[in-house]
Amino acid sequence: MYIQIIAVGKLKEKYLVQGIAEYAKRLTPYVKFQIVEVPDEKAPETMSEAEVLQVKEREGERILAQIKSDAHVIALAIGGQLWSSEELAAELDRLGTYGTSHVAFVIGGSHGLADSVLSRAQQRLSFGRMTLPHQLMRLVLTEQIYRAVKINRGEPYHK
Repeated sequence: MYIQIIAVGKLKEKYLVQGIAEYAKRLTPYVKFQIVEVPDEKAPETMSEAEVLQVKEREGERILAQIKSDAHVIALAIGGQLWSSEELAAELDRLGTYGTSHVAFVIGGSHGLADSVLSRAQQRLSFGRMTLPHQLMRLVLTEQIYRAVKINRGEPYHK
C-alpha cells in the first residue's frame, strides 16, 4: 500500500520533523510512505473573506496537482468524520483489500482547504472539534497511520 500525506507549508520545527521522521521510519517495513509539502500562499495577517478564499484556492491548486488520479483522498477537516484508531485501521484495511492501493491524506494550510480539494476527497476525517496547528497534525496523523498499520497486523503497540 502507498500512503501519502499532502500538506501545505514547509515544516520548520525540529521536534516535529524528528517525530515524523521516526514514525515514517517505523512505517518503512509495512507500507510505502511519503509526505509531500506544497508551498503555502504568502498572505498578510489580516485578510478579507475574499482574500482568504483566494489563498485557499491557490493552495488547493497546488494540492490537487500532487494527487494522482487513482488516489483515494481523505481530507482532514474539522467537519469530517470522527474515527477511532481502530476505525482508521479498518478503513485502511478495507481500502487495501478492495483494490485501493494508494491513499492520500490532505492537510490544508492555516485557513483550511479549498472547496475544490474537499470535492476531490472521497472522505473527510476530523481529529476532533479542537483546532490544532496544521504542522502538528502531520505528526499526529503519521503516528495514527503507524498505529493503524500495527493494529491491522495484530502487532502490539503501546507507545
